[in-house]
Amino acid sequence: MTTIDRSTADDEKIRAVIADRAAAMHDRDADRFVACYAPQITKFDLAPPLVYEGPEARDAEALRAWFASQPGGPVGYEIRDLVVTIGGDIAFCHSLNQVGGALWFRSTLGLRKIGGAWRITHEHNSTPFYMDGSDKAALDLQP
Repeated sequence: MTTIDRSTADDEKIRAVIADRAAAMHDRDADRFVACYAPQITKFDLAPPLVYEGPEARDAEALRAWFASQPGGPVGYEIRDLVVTIGGDIAFCHSLNQVGGALWFRSTLGLRKIGGAWRITHEHNSTPFYMDGSDKAALDLQP
């Protein structure tokens, strides 16, 4: 009999969800990018407003509009230093991500296993800012 390490299998499934999102971003596929969100999600994203919740956070229209504002072709997207922590049917991930070949930002995801599939229930993306009085986003940082 083969024994499967549940945490290893779940880790692989979660990493596959995150890799598929990166591929969807690269391919400009907004619907695929948001498909892994749970029905009830709270999302703190780079673009306003301060918070998206529920169906509004799953709406791919804003992402499609952003794609339209970018030069054609694939979107550069890199995920670096991904850490996945799993406890039962709850998981937590954090990474440094780069979009468009220039902007690095911090990403934190909370996931729940719902109906046997890992779904994102919480997302928080942010960029640091300089606390030197300028309050400018620190867009020049590199990991």
